[in-house]
Amino acid sequence: MPNLTNALVYYVVFLLSTTLHEAAHAWAAARGGDLTAYHGGQVSLDPIPHIRREPFGMLILPLVSALATGWPFGYASAPFDPQWAMRHPKRAALMSLAGPAANLLLVVIAAALIRAGVAADVFYAPNSIRFGEVTASNAEGVWPALAIMVSAFFSLNLLLAAFNLLPFPPLDGSGAVPILLSDDAARKYQVFMWSNRAFGLLGLVVAWQLFKYVFDPVFFGAVNLLYPGMRYG
Repeated sequence: MPNLTNALVYYVVFLLSTTLHEAAHAWAAARGGDLTAYHGGQVSLDPIPHIRREPFGMLILPLVSALATGWPFGYASAPFDPQWAMRHPKRAALMSLAGPAANLLLVVIAAALIRAGVAADVFYAPNSIRFGEVTASNAEGVWPALAIMVSAFFSLNLLLAAFNLLPFPPLDGSGAVPILLSDDAARKYQVFMWSNRAFGLLGLVVAWQLFKYVFDPVFFGAVNLLYPGMRYG
């Protein structure tokens, strides 16, 4: 039976992290000239507009999965203008990269807080590390709860960034492919992907099967950078 408190912590972290992810997409699109998501209210760190757009993926599914398994599973989206993306494929690619970049920013912030906690002797590097348990505390007061929270932010945002960067539709890594192509090739790629929606389901299946082989080295590589001199994995 999942720990109820930890499940709710992970849901809150998922909600805030996904909100920043989608807000980053919307902000990058607006900076690139597409105001679709801006007018939809998605350039916001308020979760409400994002929940309103995807109530099942942002609220119901992740909350139920967190309570049932201890881990939230969900999805969200930010609208964009396909015609704008066709005219400006490189800008559309940067829009795709903005979401994972936001998650990586949260990883860096969580890592900085962990390092500050270690320096202040309120956090320490555990003997063994696993997802969601990247730091610990023997200090009194709120520090053990904060260790759980920053561990959740570090782990979940690293997962969100790594998973979304896989180059399979409908993930952000697929949307970022045009940044490596000429404009003509990028438009052909976009048309091909958008006209074959079944690739989205296939892409998710393939990405999920491959991810278990990708994420462990990413996770333990990041943890070893977090604690120089330690060797986890």
